Amino acid sequence: MDQSEILKPEQVDIAEKGHPKGLYVLFATEMWERFNYYGMRAVLVLFMTKALLFDKAFASNLYGSYTGLVYLTPLIGGFIADRYWGNRRSIVTGGILMALGELIMFGCASIYQTAPDISTFLFFTGLGFMISGNGFFKPNISSMVGQLYPQGDRRIDAAYTIFYMGINVGGALGPFICGYFGDTGNPADFKWAFLSAAIAMSLGVVLFVKLRDKYVRDPKGDLLGLTPEKLPGKKVSPVFVYLGLFAFSALCVGMLYIDAKIVSYLSYLLLIAVVGIAVMIFTDKTLTKVEKKKISVIFIISFFVLFFWSAFEQAGASLTFFAEEQTRRDLGFFTVPASWFQSLNSIFVVAFAPVFAWLWIKLGRREPSAPTKMALGLFLLALGYLVIATGVKDVGAGIKVSMIYLIGMYAFHTWGVLCLSPIGLSLVNKLSPLKLSSLLMAVWFLANAGANVLAGKLSSKYPEEESKTAEYIVPGLMVNETTVNWQAVSNDRKNIQQWNLNTVKKSSLSERADSLVAVSNIAAPQEIKIDTNKINRVSPKILSREELEKLLKTGEKEGKFLLATNDKQTELYVLKGGNGPETLEVYNLHPEKPTFLGYTIKNLYDFFMLFVVMSGIASLILFFLTKWLQKTMNATT
Repeated sequence: MDQSEILKPEQVDIAEKGHPKGLYVLFATEMWERFNYYGMRAVLVLFMTKALLFDKAFASNLYGSYTGLVYLTPLIGGFIADRYWGNRRSIVTGGILMALGELIMFGCASIYQTAPDISTFLFFTGLGFMISGNGFFKPNISSMVGQLYPQGDRRIDAAYTIFYMGINVGGALGPFICGYFGDTGNPADFKWAFLSAAIAMSLGVVLFVKLRDKYVRDPKGDLLGLTPEKLPGKKVSPVFVYLGLFAFSALCVGMLYIDAKIVSYLSYLLLIAVVGIAVMIFTDKTLTKVEKKKISVIFIISFFVLFFWSAFEQAGASLTFFAEEQTRRDLGFFTVPASWFQSLNSIFVVAFAPVFAWLWIKLGRREPSAPTKMALGLFLLALGYLVIATGVKDVGAGIKVSMIYLIGMYAFHTWGVLCLSPIGLSLVNKLSPLKLSSLLMAVWFLANAGANVLAGKLSSKYPEEESKTAEYIVPGLMVNETTVNWQAVSNDRKNIQQWNLNTVKKSSLSERADSLVAVSNIAAPQEIKIDTNKINRVSPKILSREELEKLLKTGEKEGKFLLATNDKQTELYVLKGGNGPETLEVYNLHPEKPTFLGYTIKNLYDFFMLFVVMSGIASLILFFLTKWLQKTMNATT
């Protein structure tokens, strides 16, 4: 959950009776949208790595780019709604775009085996529609909640509590339902997760359209969220509006594709934007010294937000890999889908938000300041990663750990969120000069976008326990007597033509006629046979003659496979056949360990300790700055 989607302590109160029915319309609409977003997010990296066969590093970076753009587009969507469209039209438009995006993803997941190129195109298109749709939906529905009540009405806080409950109900149900239907262990079933998300989003749109005129009204009975009465300039033709909408969606697709496939520019763009805004503000001579001091607090807090959310957002990336591969999920009667763990944060928010609200009230005057709460949130985040780092320390390769470590980690992370999240938008609103409120809100969203991009880059450092570096879909091979046409095996990242894998012959020890063994004609002249059921046990090192003889005795139980090394014997290639396209698995025999700022990540313990250290240091620095920040926030001279 992001900071705008958590129950704020000052909002957790016993709601008075008599809330307008429009609140529950908005509650249900937002619930189904969050079901859609978090349900799809729960299976996204699994779909990329298990169906589209992207390697984990690429999938992680793409995940970060996607979620980063999800935070950027609301700046555009909110601007268009305020000046041209109004909230109602933007909500419906955004919902329709997101539902279409999920249906496109459903199409992608339905044909990835038979038409991989078309599937890849649909994949990026679907994500682009999701990004643009979110941009129109997200900033508009929350703003309508307060408009249901008279100004100063004491029910507003309780109304937001109910509304945020809807967000967390959707955030809990989405991964659970989408994971149940899509995360089954069979990659072909991911399409049902996307279809479930599309249905949920469609339900939200239909509900809003059917009930908005009757119930979503202000205290005077007037309709809320209509097109602004005083439009700047001439009225725009609907044709141009929808052409612009299509162009915006295409732009989102292009931005995502370019960042993922061509040049990774998004993080640099965000940095330039923040620096540019800072220069613009701090060189503005119309601002007073006090105003600039308060604005500096916003920039400092935004900087620390970067560390928190980049670690927290591992939930949709590296922590999903961990849940899938390294967590013991078999209960004996049922195997818990890895995607289900992403429901935990929302469940814990609903469970613990009243506890934290009670705690702050109980502390009274001793309630920590906003910066102190934020530092505490970072500290709790570090403790969460320490829990999971302890669980994987000294664990042997291939050994899975209890799911209690993941559950405990998510509990600490939720407590951290409940300390930090109330600061966010309220602090920006409090410290911003009126004429710069929108610009400084953009800084906040840019910080969150940057955190998500950084989350993807950090997730790309996730270490491979089995030294398998990638999988690639390749077209079916033409086998003529004893030769395989290796020229047909290529893609945009690897080209087997360069590997001199020309000689393929039937092994004299093969038990079946269709059993093929591939060898390099230079480096590995031996014939090798291996049990395809034990393919993940391929040794991550140069195979000795004794090891080769062991493999020869293993026997083959099912399917075709081709096994080879490159000339330098630094990589091992296994091509497994089947009814559809073959899968080429690439094993790095001498894998390079990932590094981050000079820190070498040798195993999962090192990976999780990176977040312990990063969050812990950020927490300590912020604790140290707390008094100064508090003084600066309240500065009068």
